[in-house]
Amino acid sequence: MSDDKKDSNSKASPSGGGGGITGKALDWKLLGRVMHYVKPYNKTFVVAAFLTVFLAAVALVQPILIQKTLDDYILPGNYPGLVYMSIAMIVVLIIQTAAQYYQTFMTNALGQSVIRDLRIDIFNHITSLRLKYFDRTPIGMLITRTVSDLETIADIFSEGLISIIGDLLLVVAIIAYMLFVDWKLALITLIPMPFLIAATYIFKEAIKSSFQEVRTQVAQLNTFLQEHISGISIIQYFAREDQEYRKFVNVNTKYRDANIRSNWYYSIFFPVVEIFSALALGLLVWYGAKRILTDQELVAISANKRGVTPGVILAFITLLNLLFRPIRQLADKFNTLQMGMVGADRIFKVLDTDEVVANTGHLHPENMDGEIEFKDVWFAYNDENWVLKDISFHVKPGETLALVGATGAGKSSTINILNRFYEISKGIAKIDGVDIRDYDINFLRSKIATVIQDVFLFSDTIANNISLNNPAITRERVIEAAKEVGAHEFIERLPGGYDYNVMERGATLSSGQAQLISFIRALVYDPKILVLDEATSSVDTETEILIQNAIYKLMEGRTAIVIAHRLSTIQNADRIIVLDHGEIKETGTHQELLRIEGGYYRKLYDLQFNSAGIARD
Repeated sequence: MSDDKKDSNSKASPSGGGGGITGKALDWKLLGRVMHYVKPYNKTFVVAAFLTVFLAAVALVQPILIQKTLDDYILPGNYPGLVYMSIAMIVVLIIQTAAQYYQTFMTNALGQSVIRDLRIDIFNHITSLRLKYFDRTPIGMLITRTVSDLETIADIFSEGLISIIGDLLLVVAIIAYMLFVDWKLALITLIPMPFLIAATYIFKEAIKSSFQEVRTQVAQLNTFLQEHISGISIIQYFAREDQEYRKFVNVNTKYRDANIRSNWYYSIFFPVVEIFSALALGLLVWYGAKRILTDQELVAISANKRGVTPGVILAFITLLNLLFRPIRQLADKFNTLQMGMVGADRIFKVLDTDEVVANTGHLHPENMDGEIEFKDVWFAYNDENWVLKDISFHVKPGETLALVGATGAGKSSTINILNRFYEISKGIAKIDGVDIRDYDINFLRSKIATVIQDVFLFSDTIANNISLNNPAITRERVIEAAKEVGAHEFIERLPGGYDYNVMERGATLSSGQAQLISFIRALVYDPKILVLDEATSSVDTETEILIQNAIYKLMEGRTAIVIAHRLSTIQNADRIIVLDHGEIKETGTHQELLRIEGGYYRKLYDLQFNSAGIARD
C-alpha cells in the first residue's frame, strides 16, 4: 500500500466475518441463485432427485417383505416360500445399495461441480474489484469465502436439500403405511412423535446460532493466520513471538469453544431422540402384544391378512428404526442446509459487490504515443478527505516527469488513478488526448508498465515471473530483456537459471534481485508509458548503478513518470513536480527548482545532500 493511501485511509472493521447472520433454513430467492449454477448439470440433478424418491419408496419394501415372510411362511412352516422371500429381500437389498451408491455419488459430484463454477466466478470477481475494496476487507475473510464457505454450498446437495427431501418422503411414506396397516397401533406407537418434533425444532434453533458462531470464528482464525504468516518476518525481527502466540491462543480458544458448544447440543439431543425411540418401541410392544393376546380370532384375522399379527409387530419395529433415523438427522440436515444458505448469502454478497472497475471504454488504438494530461484532478480515498487537490500537468510523448514530495503528498495516488486502480473524484485524466475512461481497461494497463518499491513475485520460476505466463512473450525475449537490464549473469548463476523457483513472494531472492526481475518484467511488455514508483529504493548502490543504464534504455522513446525520495535519481527528468498535501507547490527542471530560495524542492534537496556532507551542484 502506498504511503499516500496509508495516511488517508483507515481500515474498516470486517463486515463479512459472519457475526449476526441469522439466515433462513430455506431462502427461496437465494436458493434460486444457487440453482442457477445447477443448470449445466440438470441431468445429474434430475437423476439424483429420482434416485432419492426411489430410495424413499424402496425403503418400505423390506419391512413389507419381513411382515409377509413371518406371517405367511415362517409361522405356517412354508420352507420353500421362506427361501423365495429371502432371495427377494437380498435382491431388494442389492438394488437399494446400488441406488444409494449412485445417489450419494451424484449428489456429491453435483455439489462439487456447482462450487467449482462458483469458485471460478468469485475468483474472477475478486480479481476485478477495485483496490479500495481490499483496503477495508481482510484477505483471510476472502479466503474463507472462496474455500470453506463454498464447501457449505456443496453440502446443500450432498447432505442438505436433496437429502432432506428424501428423508421427508421416507417419513411420510412410513407413517402413511403404518396407518394403512393398523391405524390404532400406529397412533399408539407414534404418541412420542409430537414431543420428538418439538425437541428437534428446539435443537435446530440452538445449533443454528452455534454453527453461525463457528463460521464467524473460522473467518477470524483464517484472517489472523493469513496476516501473521505473511508478516512473520516482522514478528521475528521484533521478537513478538510470545505476544502473538498469546493472541493466537485466544483466537483459537474461541474457535474451540464455539465447536464445543455445538457438540454440547448434540450430546443432549441424541440421547433425547433415543429416549423417545425407546418409548415408541415400548408402546408398540405393549399395545401390539396386548392386541395379539386378547384377539380370539387371531387365526382368522391372519388368514385374511388383517389385524395385528407377529409379522405386523416385527414390520412396525423395522419401520420405527427407519422412521427415527431420518428424524434424528433432519435437524442436522436442516442446519446443514441453513449453513449452506448462510454461506451462499456471504458469497453472493461478495459477488454482488459493485466496486468492480467499470470497463466503460472500448478503445484499442493500434498506436499510442504516451502523451499524459491531468486537468483539475481531485481525488479522495474516503469521502472528501482529499489526497489530490486540483492537480493539472501535461507530459509530452517521450518526456520524463518526476514527482517528489514528503510521505503522503499524493505521489503514488497520481499513478494509481492513471492505471484506474481508483477513479478520479473530479476532473479528467487523458492519454493521447483521450479520457482514460474511454480506453478498454485491459488495453490501458497493458500500455502502462509500473515498477513499484514492494516487488511481488509469485511462487514460480523466474521466467514465468517475468512473462507472467503470457504465451506471447518468448524465452528469447525474456533473456534479451534480462541482458539489457544487466540481470542475465546473476540469473544464470542460480540453480536452474531462468527455471529457478523463487518461492513465495520471492523469498529466495534479495530485494535488489527481486527489483531487477521487476525491471525485466516491465521491459518485456514494451509499454508506451513507464511508471517507476520508488523503483530503486530497495536496491543497494552497486545494483542501482547496474540498473541506471537499463532505466535510461527503458525510458528511450517512452513517456515516464518517476516517483523517488532520492532526488539524485531524478535530476535528469524533463520536469519535476513538487507535491505537498495533495497540491502542486512547484514545477520545473532540477536546476530551475534549486534556484528558488526557500522553495520546497530546495529544502528537500538540502535536507538529503547537505546533511550527508555532499556539496550541492
